[in-house]
Amino acid sequence: MYELHSCLNLVFYATIIPGTILISWLTGLVGLPCLVIALLLFLAFFVLLPLAFRSSVTLQRGILFLTFITYPKGLDLTKPDSVGLYATRNFYITVKDHDEDDDGVRIGVWHVLPKNTVRRFRRELHVETAYEEDAESAASHEQLSLPSNIADHNEELERLAPALRAEFPVIVPENEQLFYERLLRVPGACVVLYLHGNTATRGSGHRSEVYKLLRQLNYHVFSFDYRGYADSDPVPPTEDGVVRDAMMVFEYIANLTSNPIFIWGHSLGTGVATHMCAKLASLKERGPRGVILESPFTNIREEIRLHPFSRPFRHLPWYDFTISQPMYSNKLRFESDKHVAEFHQPIMIVHAEDDVVVPFHLGYRLYRIALDKRSRSWGPVEFHRFDGSHGYGHKYLCRAPEMPRLVQNFLETYRDAVY
Repeated sequence: MYELHSCLNLVFYATIIPGTILISWLTGLVGLPCLVIALLLFLAFFVLLPLAFRSSVTLQRGILFLTFITYPKGLDLTKPDSVGLYATRNFYITVKDHDEDDDGVRIGVWHVLPKNTVRRFRRELHVETAYEEDAESAASHEQLSLPSNIADHNEELERLAPALRAEFPVIVPENEQLFYERLLRVPGACVVLYLHGNTATRGSGHRSEVYKLLRQLNYHVFSFDYRGYADSDPVPPTEDGVVRDAMMVFEYIANLTSNPIFIWGHSLGTGVATHMCAKLASLKERGPRGVILESPFTNIREEIRLHPFSRPFRHLPWYDFTISQPMYSNKLRFESDKHVAEFHQPIMIVHAEDDVVVPFHLGYRLYRIALDKRSRSWGPVEFHRFDGSHGYGHKYLCRAPEMPRLVQNFLETYRDAVY
């Protein structure tokens, strides 16, 4: 009975538009020229376009990664202060895809210093005015109690400050890298590596808001643009490629400091995060202490079917044949529902009920899958729902008043935990 019902549905959705056009002609509502034009448009949009998508991996990657969508226009990523991120270093890392890769792929990275560090070195960094203005605006927000680890980090900074000021009386391009890397090694620090979603750059407004939130919580923040995005090399992105980019930035941080590192993935970045963590686990490499997944999905097959862009096509009988299957065959999968069962670290999932880009139920379903598939001896999985009435949508959970406390509790609970 179910198979018959599905078959009838397929026939209905395949014939409703051309059938309506044909009936309109038979009843005299439209003439023959209009009939021909309408049928040709239907053929082009609902048949030829999906077939073109099936046959072109370039088109599949373009629709998935949307590297051609850039905003804000004219943003100079070498100057993070243009989006309010003072005391932020812009630099580049070369990613080698294999041992024989001589040139590699260059990707752009930002390192945002935490507030407590900037406060002590604002004169050397030339950010006195920006820091004071930021401190005034932050004073109106809820001030969280200082965790013991951050308090210890403050004491260590205070102890090291005179020696650092003597070595770095002023920060200039020639010593900037050494200074930032030295601060990263100060005991008690904590690092968050942010993996953004598709479209735009590491400097987009909603992403900068996340960095500023984490800065106020006294965490180092790293963010970067995958290959093909922004000022990173214009190499066509693939799932393996962007995961490789994330692993190289993580490796860069891990080679500099023994302080705990957390991963924060948003949207498509959640697929990158889970895949990267699974790969690090399979290689028995050092992994993060925990993973935050903001607006995650289960896998690309389910996400793309529910995305608003796919609404005109999702009921077509040939949808799977022309759209889902080709992407899977071309290894554009981002199977978080598989990868969450392949690494041991704690996971925190946050999702808004009014998210129309990645539907809320996909994030909750991933949470349930993680609970079912992960061992009880592994890091816990927690889920936080945000009511749709607040209007956070897909991008602005960082504006939720409870978000700072959730993030701080998660990071401070698991910063010393090893699973």
